[in-house]
Amino acid sequence: MTATTARERFTKTRSDHASETFEDYTEAIDDLSKKQGSCRVRDLALFMRVSHVTVVRIMRRLVNEGLACKDRHGPITLSPAGLRLARAARARHATVVSFLRALGVSPLQAIRDAEGIEHHTSAATLRAMRRFLARR
Repeated sequence: MTATTARERFTKTRSDHASETFEDYTEAIDDLSKKQGSCRVRDLALFMRVSHVTVVRIMRRLVNEGLACKDRHGPITLSPAGLRLARAARARHATVVSFLRALGVSPLQAIRDAEGIEHHTSAATLRAMRRFLARR
């Protein structure tokens, strides 16, 4: 492996980790909003098993990126871009779970493993997984 290839791989991984947080939080906000009718910082902290401070910090980033809206004491809502991101992440997750299940991975393990894999899988690989699943 060349130094350039290694550098590109590490750069991609760091970028994937940054977007992973946005994807996980937009999915969680969407899920909680659907389940409870609204989503507040404390709900998100409990759901994600993180501190209130962590949620506030992530929310600031989501708002700055145009993915969410948050009034000081009001509920958290997703912008249209945030909702698209949540739906895309959910679809990727479903594809990876289905692919792992097709390989014989147990349902619970497939769900757990997909949570990490989904964020690091390219669009080309996801298309290949979908083609594989469609041929089954």
